[in-house]
Amino acid sequence: MEAKTFGYIRVSTQEQNEERQLNKMTELGICERDIFTDKASGKDFNRPQYQALKSTLRRGDLMYVDALDRLGRNYDAIISEWKEITRGIGADIIVLENESLFNSRKFRDMGDVGKVMEDQFLSLFSYIAEQERNKIRTRQAEGIKIAKAQGKHLGRPRAAYTDAFKEAYAEWKADKISAVEAMKRAAVKKTTFYKLVKQLESEAGRS
Repeated sequence: MEAKTFGYIRVSTQEQNEERQLNKMTELGICERDIFTDKASGKDFNRPQYQALKSTLRRGDLMYVDALDRLGRNYDAIISEWKEITRGIGADIIVLENESLFNSRKFRDMGDVGKVMEDQFLSLFSYIAEQERNKIRTRQAEGIKIAKAQGKHLGRPRAAYTDAFKEAYAEWKADKISAVEAMKRAAVKKTTFYKLVKQLESEAGRS
C-alpha cells in the first residue's frame, strides 16, 4: 500500500483560529481530507481527531505537526506517543517549527545512534512544552485570583431579562399561567427560565 501524508492541527479553544496551521499543511500539498484538527487542551491525548489520525496511520506514512506543543503539552505523554507512532506503528513525524531536529526519518536512517539522539531531543523539548503549559496555568490562576479580589464577575455573562420574560414571570408568580406557558411566552428553555427566576429573585432579595 502506498504511503500517505497527513497533517495534525491543534488549537486550545473553540475561539482560537487554526487557519495559520491549516495554511502550512495545505502548502505542503496535504489534502484537506487528510488534515485532522482538534480544538482541545494539550494536557493529554484523549482528543477525537488525534485518535482518529493515529488509528489511520500505517507503516511508512508521514505525519506533519506545526510545533511540538501542538502535538501536546504533557512531558511523558509526548514521548510515549512519539515512540508509539514512530517505533510501534512505523510511521514518521515531522515538526515544522524544528524540522532540523524533529524529523523522525532522519533519526531512523541513523539506526541505534539515531534513537538515542531522538530520545534526548524529545526529552528536552517536551519538557519545555510542559513547563510552558504550567506557566499558562499559573498565569490563569493568578488572573482569576486578582479578578475575584477586585470583585469582577467571572464566567459567562448574566442572562438579560426581556420584557416578555418579566410579563410572563409576573403572571406565573400570580398563578395566572403555568410555568410551561410562561416559558413559551418568554421564548426560553426550562433551564434558562428557572435560572432567570433565581437570578431575578436573588437580586430582589438584595434590594
